[in-house]
Amino acid sequence: MLESWRWFGNNDPVTLSHARQAGARGIVTALHHIYDGRTWSVDDILTHKATIERAGMVWSVCESIPVNSAIKLRNDDWRQYVDSWKDSLANLGRAGIPVVCYNFMPVVDWTRTNLRYPTETGGLALRFDMADFAAYDLFVLKRRAAEDSYQPELIKVARQRFEAMSDEEILTLETNIIAGLPGKEGTHTREGIRAQIASFDDISSDDMRANLVEFLKEIVPVAVEYGVRLGIHPDDPPFSLFGLPRVVSHSEDIEAILDAVDHEVNGITLCAGSYGSRTGNDLTEMATRFSSRVHFAHLRNVKKEADGSFIESDHLDGDVNMVSLISALRREEQRRMAAGRTDSNIPFRPDHGHLLIDDQNKAVNPGYSCIGRLKGLAELRGVIAAVDQLEYGIGT
Repeated sequence: MLESWRWFGNNDPVTLSHARQAGARGIVTALHHIYDGRTWSVDDILTHKATIERAGMVWSVCESIPVNSAIKLRNDDWRQYVDSWKDSLANLGRAGIPVVCYNFMPVVDWTRTNLRYPTETGGLALRFDMADFAAYDLFVLKRRAAEDSYQPELIKVARQRFEAMSDEEILTLETNIIAGLPGKEGTHTREGIRAQIASFDDISSDDMRANLVEFLKEIVPVAVEYGVRLGIHPDDPPFSLFGLPRVVSHSEDIEAILDAVDHEVNGITLCAGSYGSRTGNDLTEMATRFSSRVHFAHLRNVKKEADGSFIESDHLDGDVNMVSLISALRREEQRRMAAGRTDSNIPFRPDHGHLLIDDQNKAVNPGYSCIGRLKGLAELRGVIAAVDQLEYGIGT
């Protein structure tokens, strides 16, 4: 497995040097300074790639080319944005970038209610609290028909939470939920997010799925032509937020996506934390079932609660059996090697990580501090070494 590390470009406080010291060989990145729908030129891509290679690593995965809302809505601007997306994909292929991760989440990207939730050991974790989210949706954002999205008991708890919040706590909650997290198309205001949500009012889950399929029909032939493997990232969390349709949340969704355009390059990003935060998703079963289409893996862990809340746990201490999952991914790598596939080495990255030690006093992208990810990568590296020795005799 190719140990990789997400890097947000030259403005990332965690540098390429830090990533290399952590032991990473691959870098997961994008042209984050060109995130407005413009086509990424070959020259810009090659400049970014050269920076990574000078640091002694390779650009293993592009995460992500942003998918504009017009593509998800399939509105009048759809053609303009999809053509630009295809041109960027082609240019990444021309530059030798082998994998592109992308997502199809409407309006909001990965969403948490608390970015500094205290753990038992003194670290700070990312957390999604369902009652806090409902309190924001119902009583701060005041989304139209929000009551239809929640059970009466949850609405009661959410009201109590809201009434106990200070103005400062409400503002912090809002910032955590909607304020320009990495990978989003932009920073939303309260009015702006309300308007963007409303733009999806007439889009059902079936409509959203159909729009995704039309997008796949456009981009998969380009990926085939230029030798790029595609890995769609799951919804995070993998259930509806703000009443919006989400269509990449469980095994049936994956099956529909892969069947819609049945080609080897049309694959998935197996995000253990995203899929793992939905009850009923068995990550080892999913990794085995869709093994030939796993082009990239995000390895992190979560502890779920009955109401849909969850906390991002230590990499080896959550509801996802990380040892079993890594064993399944290594079996697939062995199968690919035996078949002579060129993509036998699956890139993965330690996804997120607790905010630890002096990183707690530094400005970092939420979930992407250095020490927490270094700890996660070391733990995952140990699991891989143990699986290799016990199952394949590698390293004995």
